[in-house]
Amino acid sequence: MLMKSVRQALILFFIAVAAAFGTHAWHPRAPALYLVQEPLRDDEVSMQTIQERWKGDVLWIDARVQEQFDAGHVPGALLLNEQKFEEQLVGYLDTLQTNNKPIVVYCSAAKCDASRHVLERLKQLLPIENAFVLKGGWKAWQAAGK
Repeated sequence: MLMKSVRQALILFFIAVAAAFGTHAWHPRAPALYLVQEPLRDDEVSMQTIQERWKGDVLWIDARVQEQFDAGHVPGALLLNEQKFEEQLVGYLDTLQTNNKPIVVYCSAAKCDASRHVLERLKQLLPIENAFVLKGGWKAWQAAGK
């Protein structure tokens, strides 16, 4: 009797799991199972926030290497990366010191820390307060249809 109940419970369990996976596979708005939306850090900003709060009117800083920048970047972005930081910064000092827009630094993707390193160095050298790292980096900008 106990074995029959256990077998019936297992059958019901597998039917429920199959139904859940089937629903997920064919539902038009099913979330990706591998994507977990992490909350924004204090120094991060999302593309949605950039569009809603500032209507996209920010000063973009690209923290990627020259080759990636040349292959494609946010229009009007300044190239300021870790490799040539001091050299590149000299050319942008006037722009950065007179800038009134929020500054958004980006690099390749969500796991890239180059943007955070560039932002930290900028804050150490200049009186910058309204500056953020783009959550998701260049890939987030591309995914937003830009």
